[in-house]
Amino acid sequence: MKTFTIENETNNITAHPTAQEAESVAGAERFATAAAFAGLAAHWPSARLVEIWNSLPGATAITKFKDRKTAVTRIWNAIQSLGEPVATQAARKPHVAPVKAESSRKTTQSKTPLKSKGTRQGSKTEKILDLLKRPGGASLKEIMKATDWQAHSVRGFISGTLGKKMSLTVVSAKTEDGERSYSIRA
Repeated sequence: MKTFTIENETNNITAHPTAQEAESVAGAERFATAAAFAGLAAHWPSARLVEIWNSLPGATAITKFKDRKTAVTRIWNAIQSLGEPVATQAARKPHVAPVKAESSRKTTQSKTPLKSKGTRQGSKTEKILDLLKRPGGASLKEIMKATDWQAHSVRGFISGTLGKKMSLTVVSAKTEDGERSYSIRA
């Protein structure tokens, strides 16, 4: 059974393959079980537990533990890999999601006839494009009425779908009465 020693001055924890080897370390306390470690830690200040945790390899630094029991459990679990050969540590499975296999299905063309610029007949995109192609364009309120969208949805559609995805140049202007109107440059 693996036996651990913790040095009183440096809080350095070392794993030993045998109890005899652990006993040969001077100025250190020994423990081999979680209960024995908890018994030792019962008299330590909480700052020492934080210091021990922060000195462990791979541990994320903390400033305090929720309680002593949590500290002892986390430290005990972390030191279980001490003293193992590096190959054993590397052989553990990583905690990551599996890689998804690529789909064997091929994409097919849509059977719906497409209008210019890739819009479906009768879609809201087509309605908006028709409104914006009119002389003078269309006001924000007209587009909202034609699509039943809110103002922020119309603005997002104009910017994202028309401007970025479809690479259309949309001109925005304010009329004398302060209403916003949009049109597409031909």
